[in-house]
Amino acid sequence: MSTPDLASTLDALADAARTAGVDPAAARTEGEQLAATVAESAVGSFVDWCTATGRAISAQVFMDAALRGRRFRTSATPLVSQLHNSRSGQAVPYAKALAEVASAAALLGTPTPQGIGAAQGAASAQLNAAQGLGGRLPAPSSAPGQGSDAEFVRQAPQILASVLERMHTSQSRLLDLQQLDPFGAGSFAGLGNSAAPGGLDRLDRRDVAPSDPVQAAPPPDAVPAEPDKPAEPEKPAEPEKSLEELLAELDALVGLTTVKAEIHRQTAVLKVDALRARAGLKSPTITRHLVFVGNPGTGKTTVARLVAGIYRAVGLLSKGQLVEVDRSELVAGYLGQTAMKTAEVVASAEGGVLFIDEAYALNGDQYGEEAINTLVKEMEDKRNDLVVIVAGYPLPMSIFIAQNPGLASRFRTTIGFDDYSDIELERIFTGMVAQADYDLGEGCLEGFRELLGVQVRDETFGNGRFARNVLEAAIGKHAWRLRDVADPTLDELRTLLPDDLRPDAAPAVDWPATPSGQLEPPVTEGAP
Repeated sequence: MSTPDLASTLDALADAARTAGVDPAAARTEGEQLAATVAESAVGSFVDWCTATGRAISAQVFMDAALRGRRFRTSATPLVSQLHNSRSGQAVPYAKALAEVASAAALLGTPTPQGIGAAQGAASAQLNAAQGLGGRLPAPSSAPGQGSDAEFVRQAPQILASVLERMHTSQSRLLDLQQLDPFGAGSFAGLGNSAAPGGLDRLDRRDVAPSDPVQAAPPPDAVPAEPDKPAEPEKPAEPEKSLEELLAELDALVGLTTVKAEIHRQTAVLKVDALRARAGLKSPTITRHLVFVGNPGTGKTTVARLVAGIYRAVGLLSKGQLVEVDRSELVAGYLGQTAMKTAEVVASAEGGVLFIDEAYALNGDQYGEEAINTLVKEMEDKRNDLVVIVAGYPLPMSIFIAQNPGLASRFRTTIGFDDYSDIELERIFTGMVAQADYDLGEGCLEGFRELLGVQVRDETFGNGRFARNVLEAAIGKHAWRLRDVADPTLDELRTLLPDDLRPDAAPAVDWPATPSGQLEPPVTEGAP
């Protein structure tokens, strides 16, 4: 069985995009970002990623792409959302192509269990988003109470088996001691092995392309779709949820007491406003746009998705979809193009919610100012069928709104998302485990508490993302532990053990001390 590498899976993703009628260059960009975030924990992965994407070697460009792609580990990419919203029969094939990109990315650099878990989680997020459309993944009948996550879990072994097979075929890479050398080729950006083909000459090239937005590699020549392949029949979309169901989902979230109260208040205002309009009474102009402030992983995107559904259910929005973007998806490479790009994004969100993460990144330059001005105009033109939610850290968001009078008049409601307590994080972790169809073995919860106890709880702490990252790493180690078990039992397939939660020990680096007592890496012969 062949083991496609990242370059070939990105080409296949572009082909899937053409077949689906969406932009292949945009598909490559989100595929590259997804691959980077899956591989970011692997030593030397940025070198393989840059090579596969046709870029000069640059750790900074790799990390920029990884940061932009992190949300794709838990939510749909823009193109998957677009295909979902248009009820395209190509949504599932495109999501499968993204899952293959994630699987290939798990092998970049020195493969790690964390990378396997991240690949499985990312594939799950994309395939879950595409379910219920044309080309639904075949699945057994669901037991009561099981949703799309449980359906995907039944499909996940195929994806996981593909990743494990690739890791087996790449066993030599895991055993290559040269890759464990912290000073070996590829360990530092711009330094390589001059003896290797394209050594220093190739690695010394500087990536002069702007890192914001990450530029996609040129798309390959167009590949015509197979003319004799019948189109997959479209299937009806899943029924829209009622207001009661959406509010119940909101109330079921862990923590977020203040957030829930404010969303319930907003819902009551909208319901009464709709009743007044129906009775022929005047309706005051109320700004529907929201500001979400809080540290990472506190549930802002999850609540935004529920808000989109709630606003649709009360009749404020016609569709209720969520379109999630950041600066890179609003700003173009040249002045004048940014306005068109921002307008296109807003058009895709019309009828639903446009969620702009880290919106303050638009401050500070003329490109961002052009995006803000276009956004303000579009918010006014589409005020009857569009809600915009901007999100980020509390202080930068306050400055962002205050510095832009056009935004200050449109964003009157700010909702704060508090950090989770230890008990709430435990509930989030156990809920994720159950949703992924795993069980915690004896001692696992204590292991999670130990990991939580050594975390620095500042603004960089991941909150819910920390719990998800622990689970992803544990799933990867669980899979690696069972790699040689020919016929594992159901209990073995489901149960995580305490060792699966323990972090890998960091390799010791013995750097010689200088006369001043400072540690410095050894200087190789011939080095400047």
